[in-house]
This record gives sequence, C-alpha cells and structure tokens, in this order.
Amino acid sequence: MAFDVTLAGRIRDRLRGAAGVTEKKMFGGLVFLTGGAMTVGVYGDDLLVRVDPAAIDAALGEPGVRRFTMGGRATSGFVVVAGEAVDDATLDRWIARAAAYVAGLAKR
Repeated sequence: MAFDVTLAGRIRDRLRGAAGVTEKKMFGGLVFLTGGAMTVGVYGDDLLVRVDPAAIDAALGEPGVRRFTMGGRATSGFVVVAGEAVDDATLDRWIARAAAYVAGLAKR
C-alpha cells in the first residue's frame, strides 16, 4: 500500500526536533514513534493516531474518525482520521493528543 507522502511531510515538519522521535515503515504506511512507542502515522491517505483505549469512543465521535482495523480485526487504542478531514489545526490537535498519551505510557 502506498501512503500519502504529503501528509507524512506535514507530520514530519511538526515533529522535527521532538525528542526521541523516529520513523518506521509499518502496516504498508509510515509511522512516527516516540521513544519506540508508535504515536501517529500515515495509512494510505489517512492519519493513523494512537489514543487512550479508554477514550476510544470519544475519538470515534469526531469527524472523519473510524477504528483502525488490521486483517479484519479492530485494534485497541488506534483510530484512523480520514485524510480529507486533516487540515492543519486538526493535524496539530491529533498529534498533540497522541503525543500526550504516549508520554503518559513512559511514566507507567
């Protein structure tokens, strides 16, 4: 699966200089990891976001958001935001949300 390189570049620009961020090709797309934990990524033309599993229902209530499924199974703690719904403010908000969740994982 090819992924949206423009969206990947927009994410990369926002994460440039952030401590511990690396990139890795996964799921046929590109993901950005923070301290080794997947944070956000590009899946096809869409934004892949890690969220608190306890907040998944709230995330699914937002525009353009659906569960991330792999092999027909819904994954826990990941949502996909439709690429056409990802303007700059929305991208910033989702990246911040994912980064905050992942930062909390490191403290557990």
